[in-house]
Amino acid sequence: MEKSLAQQQPQIVKYVEASHSGIESVALSRYAIGYLLHGTKHVYYGDRRYSISRGEIFYMGVGHHYVENVPEDGYPFEQIVFYYTPSCLQHILSHLNITYGVHFSNSHSCDWCRYHNHVAMPAWNAVKSFFGNTNSYLREDVFQHDETAENIKMTELIYLIMSHEDCCMKTKLLSNIDIARGNFEQVVYDHMFKDISIEQLSEICNKSLTSFKKEFKRRFSMPPHKWFIRHRLMHSRLLLISTSMSVSEIGNECAFPNTSHFIKLFKKEFLVTPSAYRNRYMSDHGGEIAVQPHLEEVCESRVIGG
Repeated sequence: MEKSLAQQQPQIVKYVEASHSGIESVALSRYAIGYLLHGTKHVYYGDRRYSISRGEIFYMGVGHHYVENVPEDGYPFEQIVFYYTPSCLQHILSHLNITYGVHFSNSHSCDWCRYHNHVAMPAWNAVKSFFGNTNSYLREDVFQHDETAENIKMTELIYLIMSHEDCCMKTKLLSNIDIARGNFEQVVYDHMFKDISIEQLSEICNKSLTSFKKEFKRRFSMPPHKWFIRHRLMHSRLLLISTSMSVSEIGNECAFPNTSHFIKLFKKEFLVTPSAYRNRYMSDHGGEIAVQPHLEEVCESRVIGG
């Protein structure tokens, strides 16, 4: 599906959250690079939690993420996020190459950046200064309705990252240049919780069933059916420990309309039934955290809560 010109432009947003909202389900239709000004950001994969701290730069890929933004030390949670598309990134890298003769390379590869949909690392001095400057611009509404200013800042950020030492962040950025890959992954994530067959997905991607399965396994390192089942079950596990929804409601939410089948798949994956998993978690932690579904996308206001 062709994106509008406005959607292809990089966009810069500052999020300010004064209170702790618990775990949120975030669906990104564009790639994101962010920086934490204040607070802590937790990213969940099932019930595994990874933390991003103040002063760290992070990347989040297209698709569903489960995050928790935590204010601390009397300050609200604050982050600045740059959203971009593969075509936007490709344009910036081409511009840097043609105009300035800059060539980028990256030899880094590890299991983390290969299998996780986010990465984070401490920001170096140049990046800290960059985001401090960007924060000042946001307070003064410099980027409001000014796509040229946003393009310039996005180009500067990409240059700072790509000229840094080889790392997971560079690996993720270079993987985003493939526009076809971005479109393919977007279709997959858009249908993660929908009742749709692999045959129908292959048609949406304009591929034969065999070609679709081959491409899917190349990009996600496992067959489509297994990947969808695993990610739906991971989402169900999070809902079990963070909402009061019934087992059948969670099954429906995660595209398992047959409750008995859902329970069977869950037990096969986690060696315990959904109810037993929830009871064990509640016994260990003595409480629950509310999940608030949330689409983290650029809206009219460039500064949210500020």
